Amino acid sequence: MHINAFVNIIMERLQIAADPERAQQMAAYMRDQFTFLGVKAPIRKEIVKGVLKEFGRPPIADWDKLAKLCFAKNTPRELQYVLGDILVPLKKKLPESMLPTIETLILTTSWWDTVDWLAPHLAAAIMLDKEDLTREVTERWINSENIWLQRSAIIFQLHYKHKTNETRLFDYILSRSDSKEFFVQKGAGWALRQYSKIAPRQVATFIEQHVLPPLTVREGLKILAKEW
Repeated sequence: MHINAFVNIIMERLQIAADPERAQQMAAYMRDQFTFLGVKAPIRKEIVKGVLKEFGRPPIADWDKLAKLCFAKNTPRELQYVLGDILVPLKKKLPESMLPTIETLILTTSWWDTVDWLAPHLAAAIMLDKEDLTREVTERWINSENIWLQRSAIIFQLHYKHKTNETRLFDYILSRSDSKEFFVQKGAGWALRQYSKIAPRQVATFIEQHVLPPLTVREGLKILAKEW
């Protein structure tokens, strides 16, 4: 099946499940920045599951086009989430050639609800164990003036666990420790909290020895505060 037809089928089924009242609530929750159909996540996931069962998963060669179609101008937010439903479970198979597209998606109608799976799932899966690529991309992100690229550079290692590059994580957080942006500060705290599951003493020492925004400290210490 042509990828355009595949996306059109998903879109038609989302529209059938649309709930205008819920759409208003979902839009309001996102500060009325995006257009929603009002399809709950469990219903959306069932729609995707049904289409995949009926027509099969798009081949890897079509994934880049799929990403661009899901994030095309004026698409409802639910269609953007569909990309995550399809690709996050397959993230280990993502080709390196898709990384520029994923970066573009991070910069498209940017907000935490898309950035927080585009960066730590899709982009991170591509960069894992590729040091030169990781350094090139994430140094550019952290030095960007765009707060969503900054957040992406800080949180992309969320699921790396013992493969986390601690020096990079701490350096990136410190380089943006003077940021006034809520999502940068909270992203840093989230990254520290996640890494504290693997290296609690290192995170505790890092927070103790550096001046960080109160929000970052509060978020970073959530697990440690319960344990110690």
